[in-house]
Parts: sequence; C-alpha cells; structure tokens
Amino acid sequence: MRQQGCRFSFRSDEMWHHAPEHRLAATGAYMVTAGTYQRVPLFASPERRDALQSMLFELAERYSWNLQAWAILANHYHFIATKQPDADSLPAFIRALHARTAVEANRADQTPGRKVWFQYWDSHITFPRSYYARLNYVHNNPVHHRAVARAADYPWCSAGWFEREATSSFHRMVIGFRYDRIDVPDDY
Repeated sequence: MRQQGCRFSFRSDEMWHHAPEHRLAATGAYMVTAGTYQRVPLFASPERRDALQSMLFELAERYSWNLQAWAILANHYHFIATKQPDADSLPAFIRALHARTAVEANRADQTPGRKVWFQYWDSHITFPRSYYARLNYVHNNPVHHRAVARAADYPWCSAGWFEREATSSFHRMVIGFRYDRIDVPDDY
C-alpha cells in the first residue's frame, strides 16, 4: 500500500527481519507508548498506519533498536525494543519518529504546524516475567481496543509475525503470561 502524498511505503507482505528474542538482554528492554494530541485518530486510515509502521521500522534500524513487539492504532502505538551496543538514545529515536511522522501527517492534511503527538511514556523492563507479560500485552493490543477479534489478523501489529517466527514453545509461553495487572497508559 502507498499513501497518497506520503513518501513512506510499506507492503503488507514485508516483515520485520529480526527474530523475537527468547531471553531478556542484560541491559533490559523498553516499552514505549505514545498517543496523538487530544487522542485524535490521525492514523485511522490503513495508509497512515502503513506509513507510521514503515517509519518505526526504518528508524529502529537506523537508531540501532531491535523491535520485539509493536501495535499501531488510530491514535496511539506501543512497542517493545532492546538496544544494540551502539544504539542512539531512546529519546532521540522517539523524537525522530514523532517529528517525521508529524510532518508527513500534516503535509497530507495540509495542516502545517499542527501538534500531532502528545507525549510518550517508556518503561525499562529488566525482569523476564514483566518482559513476557508486556510482549503479550503489545501483541494483543488491537484486540484490547476491539480493532480485530484475533491479534494476528491485524496488519499493524507484531502478533502475526510473532506467531509465524517464534518457536512454538516460546510462543505458547509468551501468550500464557497474564497482562491484566501491568500498568500501561492505554486509555485511548
């Protein structure tokens, strides 16, 4: 799919090329949540979500962050990533993601200078049980928000990729982790 007036493209048959990690790195992982300003669904169209997902993949690679899970919805996103030894800072990565996607959304809507992103929250995950529960949470976020009945069917989420790429035992373990008690800002 290609968004009109947007230079980013993402084909739904393209997949993130890193395999899911089976263990938590010594430095841990980060879960990031960001929402649009005033919860406006600026990424409601498939083309806009394609562009945001494509930019997330591109900048994760450029800033040396390994995506482990992601979910992109109309007015917010979540992702979990681990940093490579040469990684740029998480704030620099997020700043670039927000700046580039805001410029593109504003260009497409002919609203230069409009505030697109409100803020973001990040959590440093250092405990495996917390990591696995959050992986399951992010994979299932489209179901939580009633975008789909089965997360693997949602193209702007890592659930389908995870189902295909993870070993069956690792997949079963992760989807077995409860996430109803984790504290994630997600009132969108």
